[in-house]
Amino acid sequence: MAILPLIYSPDPLLKKISEPVAEVNDEIRQLLDDMVETMHDRQGIGLAAVQVGVLKRILVMDLGYGSKRYAEAGGEGESNPIHMVNPEIVASSDEENIYEEGCLSFPGQFAEVIRPKMVTIEYLDYDGNKQRVDCDELLSTCVQHEIDHLNGITFVDHLSRVKRNMILKKLEKQFKHNM
Repeated sequence: MAILPLIYSPDPLLKKISEPVAEVNDEIRQLLDDMVETMHDRQGIGLAAVQVGVLKRILVMDLGYGSKRYAEAGGEGESNPIHMVNPEIVASSDEENIYEEGCLSFPGQFAEVIRPKMVTIEYLDYDGNKQRVDCDELLSTCVQHEIDHLNGITFVDHLSRVKRNMILKKLEKQFKHNM
């Protein structure tokens, strides 16, 4: 396994739509493993392939191990990664949730985002088997955030223009300061 380099905003790759995966093979499983290792290394709870420069419809999540930011994520607990290939939202609730979201491609930046409280996802798992899962609360928010990445959408796209520009300016200043 390997820790992969992350893509950061404003890289135009983050605005591109990812391509479906034809089959889950050893190459895809290696990418999934590397993505989990990268996500854990950066203390994230989710990561889309585009965030490591790969335009494929692949994401990983691990709420059990993940970020200390979310009490529901359980801090530095047991690793229980979820691997999703070609994930698709097939149903969502009218009821909404608000979470303060962050993103590994927007380090140190956070904002409240409103999303459906529950979603149903169909996807291929690590072995290429078709799965269907109902997600709620934090898992729902996380999977929607990552699927957005696969569609060229980032969490700041859900914000008002003023909030979005404020985050982008902070990020630009942060990167200039660190160079």
